[in-house]
Amino acid sequence: MTLLLCFAALLPSLFWDKGPETAGQLKQASITQVAVPPSLEAAWKSQPGFAIRVAEPGSAVKLAAPGVQMRANLASATRSPWVDCNGWQFMRQPAGRYYYPAPGAVSALAAAEAFMYGVEAMVHTDLAGLEPLARMLEFLSRLKNTSLPAVANIGFIDDRTPQAGEVMKLLVRKNLLFRIVTAPDPLLDLTVPFTGASNPAEAAQKIRSDLTDEKRALRIYGSEVVIGRLAGDGRRLRVHLLNYAGASRPVNGLRVRVLGRYPRHELSVSGVPDAALVDYEAGPEATEFTLTAMKSYVVIDLER
Repeated sequence: MTLLLCFAALLPSLFWDKGPETAGQLKQASITQVAVPPSLEAAWKSQPGFAIRVAEPGSAVKLAAPGVQMRANLASATRSPWVDCNGWQFMRQPAGRYYYPAPGAVSALAAAEAFMYGVEAMVHTDLAGLEPLARMLEFLSRLKNTSLPAVANIGFIDDRTPQAGEVMKLLVRKNLLFRIVTAPDPLLDLTVPFTGASNPAEAAQKIRSDLTDEKRALRIYGSEVVIGRLAGDGRRLRVHLLNYAGASRPVNGLRVRVLGRYPRHELSVSGVPDAALVDYEAGPEATEFTLTAMKSYVVIDLER
């Protein structure tokens, strides 16, 4: 079935800077709607079967490709994963327009990350990235449409400095859910006025300690490379889980804990049709479950 990429909805779009001689590869990947540079508009609009819009990547915020790097741990002889993620930038500028250079299978991760945060993004990939991107966009297009606010229990007063950005990066990586505020919010469990930090890792750890793990809105056990996001209104909760190692390195037996009692659930998993939630416990304070398997992206809709 031909994939229709909806530019009006918050689905990422493919930015394609190759000419219409590649039309066959796009159609083979079931992609018929693309964003192109102005210089290629006329050539592509003469191609039957394609919906074309013009885009200028230079006017968008360029992002790092999402993924995982293995870095030496200075405290030991082991290597620890370093997750390249962009969520903190989206929180700083939620209405911004973004551009991903994402070759190969990274294109699917980029699309899922942008969708998870509800931002407008273009994904620039190569021929190898067309099919992974198309599969992810098809999965995203089938998800139920929800308009739920982001869930956070930490307020972060951002002074817009690079140092504050480094702390926010670490909060995202550690699944410490925050939102940017300008003043303390009594509805949040903790407000952090950023006043500078010589060691962002120590600052992020102190925020975690001050909040306490019991009050964390989201906890993930069993992986250092899965980042989550929550959106909810008290009755419904959408759990986003993104494996930044990608589909080639699946995660099995991921345990998840969210605050609140949600006895009903619906699971949507990209690329793993037999995945399931097991050991499901909806307690009075929190709901916990184990996701048997995931490749790249999972959405779990919970309801009271």
